[in-house]
Amino acid sequence: MFRGRYQHTIDPKGRLSVPAKFRDELAQSDGRLIVVPNETALEVHPLEEWERLEGRISEQSQFDPEVRKLGRLYISRAKEVALDNVGRILLPPDSRQQAGLVKDVTLLGPGRRYFEVWDRTRFDEYERTNGDGLPSLFERLSQLGV
Repeated sequence: MFRGRYQHTIDPKGRLSVPAKFRDELAQSDGRLIVVPNETALEVHPLEEWERLEGRISEQSQFDPEVRKLGRLYISRAKEVALDNVGRILLPPDSRQQAGLVKDVTLLGPGRRYFEVWDRTRFDEYERTNGDGLPSLFERLSQLGV
């Protein structure tokens, strides 16, 4: 699982250094990754995890309108990238644009099997406007028995 926050920059060629802690997690895979923009950031999935997700989605009815929309608007944006020998990934220009990434970024390990790359200013704003919701999230976890 990916955990923590890291401040990084995207270089002029579109390369992003992956934090050592995340690289340690990725060492269990073959270095192939999937990058896909979501509504606010760029998700980075180890290929095996992405294939698991795609498999679960493909098990759903192809006639379900929401499943079709998910394929068209989310899955179709996914691109394969590779971790280079110095721990960087090349983020495709259109993926960077869709996620609003230019230079200064925050990498988040949300305790899942993927990590997110946010524009630093966008994440700071997200945290500022949502940070006071942490007590209600703790309450929700309590309701779930966590």
